[in-house]
Amino acid sequence: MKNRAKSRLALGFALLALGALLVFVHPRMQNESQDSFASEPVKVEGFEAGQEEGVSLPQRIVMPELSVDLEVREAKIIKGYWQVFPDSAAWGEGSGYPGKPGNQVIFAHAREGLFLPLKDVKNGMKVYVLTEGSWYGYEIKEIKDVYPNQIEVIAPTEDETLTLYTCTGFQDSKRLIVVAKRI
Repeated sequence: MKNRAKSRLALGFALLALGALLVFVHPRMQNESQDSFASEPVKVEGFEAGQEEGVSLPQRIVMPELSVDLEVREAKIIKGYWQVFPDSAAWGEGSGYPGKPGNQVIFAHAREGLFLPLKDVKNGMKVYVLTEGSWYGYEIKEIKDVYPNQIEVIAPTEDETLTLYTCTGFQDSKRLIVVAKRI
């Protein structure tokens, strides 16, 4: 009987230690230098640097049902990757513009105060993008997890599309892709 109690106690401590290890090692709990986006930024193919004339860039993204209200900054293409900001969402240079045909890509870290609430996103939810002079409304149509090398999810589109992009999965090994269409 004593051996069985000792075994259960040892198993309990082992599980507790494993749980603590997962909490303290998880990337969302670590600093910026160990964040998945920092070690594997958003790779860009098929996008050109520069801004189209006469269009306004996204300045804010709002998802009322998830309490997301974030500044959006322009992410330049640097050596084939978009910049990623520690404190705001980013619009990928060369991607689509609000109100125009194309795939507008907005991304942020999966952290509290950024895109962490996207883990609870549902089809049908609304997303609003503010530019200098207008609001644009979108409805979420598709949600999927992909691997970081599956960059076709951010490829240009013929119709007006908004793609939200953040980390997900065990140790942030995948990307959560949320596709919305203009309403």
